Amino acid sequence: MKSYMAKNGEVEQKWYLLDAKDQTVGRLATKVAVLLRGKHKPQFTPHADIGDFVIVVNADKVRFSGKKWTQKTYYRYTSYPGGLRTETAGELRDTEPEEILRKAVWGMLPKTRWQDTLIRRLKIYSGDNHPHSSQQPQVLEV
Repeated sequence: MKSYMAKNGEVEQKWYLLDAKDQTVGRLATKVAVLLRGKHKPQFTPHADIGDFVIVVNADKVRFSGKKWTQKTYYRYTSYPGGLRTETAGELRDTEPEEILRKAVWGMLPKTRWQDTLIRRLKIYSGDNHPHSSQQPQVLEV
């Protein structure tokens, strides 16, 4: 008996809506990464693009456990000598609250050519509104 292998475009891609209010960042990011990759589907095939689109609202209301708002540090490098820039999670929440969740999901995606494609399917918004109502997303409880 042959194993079923899904092909690109063969499996229908759905839109899901998640509310990030009072959700822990890591647990929410895990759920989002599974949905983006398509691992929740019985037809999951590692080399096929069968993942879904995910909309996350209220990204500014996520929470960390412990003292991570002051102790967790995000690093980036400007490619100039002495160009290391650091930012705590609390500072990032004040300027770009969507980036906290985007960076967490990015780290959970496979480090392959799919990573850029998968992260483009993630739509994160700080407020309660989103412009994707015409896609009729299914609301998921986390």
